[in-house]
Amino acid sequence: MNSIISDNIAAISTAIGTAGLSVIRISGATAITEFNQIFKGRDLTKVKSHTVHYGHIVDEKGAPLDEVMVTVLRNPKTFTTENMVEVSTHGGILVTQKVLDRILDLDIRLAQPGEFSERAYLNGRIDLVEAESIMDLIHAKSEQALKIANLGVHKQTSKLIRDLRQKLITIIAQIEVHIDYPEYDDAIVMSKEIIGPETEKLLADIAILLKESEKNQMIREGVKTVIIGKPNVGKSSLLNALLDEDKAIVTDIEGTTRDTIEAYVNIQGMTLNLIDTAGIRETEDIVEKIGVKRSKKALEEAELVLLVLDQSQKLTKEDEVLLDLTKNHKRLIIGNKADLPKALLLEEIISTSTITREGLQDIEKAILKLLQLEDIGSRDFNFLSNVRHIRKVKDAQKSLEKVLLSIENDMPVDMYAIDLTDAWRSLGEILGEHYEDDLLDELFSKFCLGK
Repeated sequence: MNSIISDNIAAISTAIGTAGLSVIRISGATAITEFNQIFKGRDLTKVKSHTVHYGHIVDEKGAPLDEVMVTVLRNPKTFTTENMVEVSTHGGILVTQKVLDRILDLDIRLAQPGEFSERAYLNGRIDLVEAESIMDLIHAKSEQALKIANLGVHKQTSKLIRDLRQKLITIIAQIEVHIDYPEYDDAIVMSKEIIGPETEKLLADIAILLKESEKNQMIREGVKTVIIGKPNVGKSSLLNALLDEDKAIVTDIEGTTRDTIEAYVNIQGMTLNLIDTAGIRETEDIVEKIGVKRSKKALEEAELVLLVLDQSQKLTKEDEVLLDLTKNHKRLIIGNKADLPKALLLEEIISTSTITREGLQDIEKAILKLLQLEDIGSRDFNFLSNVRHIRKVKDAQKSLEKVLLSIENDMPVDMYAIDLTDAWRSLGEILGEHYEDDLLDELFSKFCLGK
């Protein structure tokens, strides 16, 4: 995609459908001149940048296709740093497509997904963190996820990485000066006594960054949460109570839920990707067997488990199996049917009733505590959240750990620079430095058309 960035591209930037307006973006070296050929109104080649103009798009015979407002944006102060035109048309599906087709009759081609953002990156307008944050902004499912995305868009997240890279490059440069110009009396002798503590400081910074970034990742992506239990303990009722709607069918008949049901719930800004599973038990019913198998698979993939027990009854063998099955998972044990006489006593159980809604707030508080997000309303969100970014920071962490190992093995000082440079490069890949074309194409191909 990124081998040619001088031609003109266009795409519809708004959702396809019936609406008040649709917006078509055009970008490229001659975008304004080309579009001016089909615009009846002012001569757009002579207007000032960042101005809006009324007129009509005309067809091949000069007849009006649509009444439009056109924004003219001249380089370099545009999103792509190229000349840009943004056309606001009426929002009908047909009229928008007709206008786009007319634009593509010119020396303008249809943009590929993410190509506007890729051009912005390739032209130095944004780095990869900013580019990915734009899509996070669009897909944010909570106010907190929106805050995380905005920090990325406004370069605050990138600054975290740049600051770490600056600390690394300072150490690397001092090592190189010492190696290449030992005659400099004022050069700092970068011995292992200096490099070791500096590397440990960087590792401590990275450890904090990773811990908080993994929390941000949960906020951004949501937590895959499985509601599990034997049949008829109130799993579906709990799902409905948390959602405050009748999402799942609830009856007194065991095995009512035959398949997994998925829904989203927001708890103080934390999104849970809830999965209500079929009751896990031995059964001869073919359909229910499939549901039980899917329940077990959902459990294997779960990041959080809500194990529901019936506290009006003593533990059954099925309950004990589920307690053992989930013991190594991040889990909460929820005792449903608190409105009935209590027969089950477990120290860690959260007592609730999906009928009276007793204990629902206790469940929400316990979830945030278990995820270490009790401060979600006031926490600093300026950390990473993207899995690619976190993986690259872990790569840098491994390289720095190699530096300490080299120091422990009394290796020559110039060997440290190799691993320090690897750490510096790994962090640079977060921002988009040292990146291969095919990897960039893969990343931007996940973006929306017109973005």
